[in-house]
Amino acid sequence: MECADLDHALLKAHEDKDSAELVRLYTLAGDQAEEEGNIDAACFYLTHAFVFALEAGLPEAKELNRRLAERGRAHPLEL
Repeated sequence: MECADLDHALLKAHEDKDSAELVRLYTLAGDQAEEEGNIDAACFYLTHAFVFALEAGLPEAKELNRRLAERGRAHPLEL
């Protein structure tokens, strides 16, 4: 997904308070940043995805926590 399209989709998901879509989009942004070799940006986006997943009780929280913990950006949690 192009950066401008992703930004627009994120703004819409925030406006709609759509937690599942926010998790999906922030994870996508994190994946794209990681593919570009920008680990700091990837972890920034993945942290947002993780927080929204936790707040919504979504199962994606476990995998997001694992990814962040692997990069030293979070403590592994028992989810």
